[in-house]
Amino acid sequence: MPAIYLIRHAQASFGARDYDKLSAVGEQQAARLRETFADVKPALVVSGSMRRHQQTASLAGFTADVDPGFDEFDHQEVIVAHKPAYRRHAVMVADLARTGNPRRAFQEVFGAATQRWIDGGDGYTETFHAFCERSEAAVRRTAARLGKGETALVFTSGGPIAAVVSRLLSGGDGLWTKLNPVTINTAITKVVSGRGGLTVVSYNEHVHLGADLLTYR
Repeated sequence: MPAIYLIRHAQASFGARDYDKLSAVGEQQAARLRETFADVKPALVVSGSMRRHQQTASLAGFTADVDPGFDEFDHQEVIVAHKPAYRRHAVMVADLARTGNPRRAFQEVFGAATQRWIDGGDGYTETFHAFCERSEAAVRRTAARLGKGETALVFTSGGPIAAVVSRLLSGGDGLWTKLNPVTINTAITKVVSGRGGLTVVSYNEHVHLGADLLTYR
């Protein structure tokens, strides 16, 4: 039975102007993936087009085909639509710093911003529904490329993984808001392709990390 391992990218540069590159911790996490998949011989390796996806794949020891269908949604656009002042990165950083707990404050802003996006607010290049549609289409494209017993590794982001898992488990997008916030950097989700279609058999596995390298953002 063909299997697809959906792998969230390693930790990116939270709080930096250029989020889309791995942090020092992220590089260590990706190295753990190299150990985890040392004996795996995938028939196919795919990544989104974002730098953090490709860096994670490379540090894990793989060269990936690029499928933009696995790209994360534009989180900056989503945040700015909710808080236009945050178009200026310095304003956002200063506001979050004043709270005393920037990570928690950011999560509160991010949660409200994504809910506005989900609810169909304006100001977005890509709607939430369209994002979930392309995420599901990307994993189905990958499955179609696999032969009997073959394995694919997909390096992507938490958003697409949550979208795929929500649809496969519930038939819709309702679980996304529960799944997306808890997706761990370099966590592994396994989907198999059988006669009945695609099935999620595990989600967000991260035993390879240990407590020392476990991060959510």
